[in-house]
Amino acid sequence: MNMILTRTIEHAEEEYRDLLEDFFIEKWGETTLYSHGIEHHRRVWKYAKETLNYISPDLKTGDTLFPGKLIIACYLHDIGMSVDPEVRHGIHSRDLCRLFLVKNSLSESDFKDVLDAVEHHDDKEYKTRVHGDNEVLKILSVADDLDAFGYIGIYRYLEIYIARNIRPEVIGEEIRKNALRRFQNFEIKYRNFPELIEKHRERFLILDDFFVRYNKEAGL
Repeated sequence: MNMILTRTIEHAEEEYRDLLEDFFIEKWGETTLYSHGIEHHRRVWKYAKETLNYISPDLKTGDTLFPGKLIIACYLHDIGMSVDPEVRHGIHSRDLCRLFLVKNSLSESDFKDVLDAVEHHDDKEYKTRVHGDNEVLKILSVADDLDAFGYIGIYRYLEIYIARNIRPEVIGEEIRKNALRRFQNFEIKYRNFPELIEKHRERFLILDDFFVRYNKEAGL
């Protein structure tokens, strides 16, 4: 990771991370959805930092505000699940993100890309027009997808799909389809970085293989 990017990331963490964690924990309250709690948001920020090193030089060296925007989006994208765990939670996350901005005297107009990213991050059909020119959304969406893979991903998928009343006889195939869309999106966006793709392909296959076996044992 180049030194300019490292410094701007460290500055963003020093400026915002404690504020974000305190705000998240306060608003999350007694919500019992561990798959989308504060640990998920910490991991999404970790994956965002990893993928940030592979994006365009302009964002790595030219926009010193970008890591600050990205850490806010990473820490608040699923906070709306404290209100509604369904797929429309993004609008609630946007409202709470706006509250965070106001509370910390940050201009909403300067963070419109963050608000849009938080609202639309869960568009896993990848059809939202905002994806096209919103760099915060592009990275947030991929970082969020990466936390859906591996052994943690197995638990996370099961908890949220059960909370959404997905039936046991279809849950395995629904998870496999959703995870495949996520991985294919990641492959497309980072196709020039095969070592990064292969690292996370292994984690995707852990998840996919589990649900192939689940479907087989369930006779599906």
